[in-house]
Amino acid sequence: MRAISFQSVSKVFTTARGPVSALHDVSFDIEAGEFFGLLGPNGAGKTTLISVLAGLARATSGRVEVMGKEVQSEFAAARSLLGVVPQELVFDPFFNVRETLKIQSGYFGVPRNDDWIDELLHSLGLTDKANANMRQLSGGMKRRVMVAQALVHKPPVIVLDEPTAGVDVELRQTLWQFIAKLNKQGHTVLLTTHYLEEAEALCGRIAMLKQGQVVALDSTSALLKAASSNVLRFKTNSEALPAALAEKARVTGRIVQLPAHNALEIEQYLALLREAGVQTEDVEIRKADLEDVFLDVMAEGRA
Repeated sequence: MRAISFQSVSKVFTTARGPVSALHDVSFDIEAGEFFGLLGPNGAGKTTLISVLAGLARATSGRVEVMGKEVQSEFAAARSLLGVVPQELVFDPFFNVRETLKIQSGYFGVPRNDDWIDELLHSLGLTDKANANMRQLSGGMKRRVMVAQALVHKPPVIVLDEPTAGVDVELRQTLWQFIAKLNKQGHTVLLTTHYLEEAEALCGRIAMLKQGQVVALDSTSALLKAASSNVLRFKTNSEALPAALAEKARVTGRIVQLPAHNALEIEQYLALLREAGVQTEDVEIRKADLEDVFLDVMAEGRA
């Protein structure tokens, strides 16, 4: 069964400078029980697509369904099947954590679910904050409460829009352990993230958006296989690389990474570096990861 279905979804915003297309003919399905990744650079349309899914924005054209329920004509039924964790930290400053979760339960008509609230508090490391006012919490703790709010009515479909942006490693580990557990229990998860190592580790299938269009859609393993088989990585203090390498290189501070399809190409890279007098440190060869695939797809814009 399809948990989420996007069918030829387009969204055009009207601005003072004229119409702006945020989504253009986006179509893909997410099967029930999948852990699905939605990736793309800032402004690619990820949050707009999630807003359309959650009924917070109306698509200009196309159709969106959640477990067979159309998000506009059957809004209440579709929304009750979703648990959405937005990017922004939005909270009511007048209630403590437990009260916030009980009020959220009431919005979905779920009474007397204290046992599930207790489990959420425990699983997300919030037990000792249950009676703390929301204003007293750190940003990371507020983020945990938002996750608990999204899950308080036990939705079959969980949507996470940059859930670990700006939070510490401990929360990331706690959150992913809990979400992975829910996924194993049958919950469908749709994740957007800029932490591509998270997407690679968690998602079975991935769609990539660029300028409002789907430019890649496949299983994570198939996307990785399509990438360059290896990457040459090294550190250098040299400010300039040989021109033949500079156009291929991904440079982050002192770290240089070059795509390599075979051993001969690696030998050629090293020879060029020696000839140019570029000093290298910590030279290593690694397998291509999802970040390499993502950068290739964004550069090429291929479908």
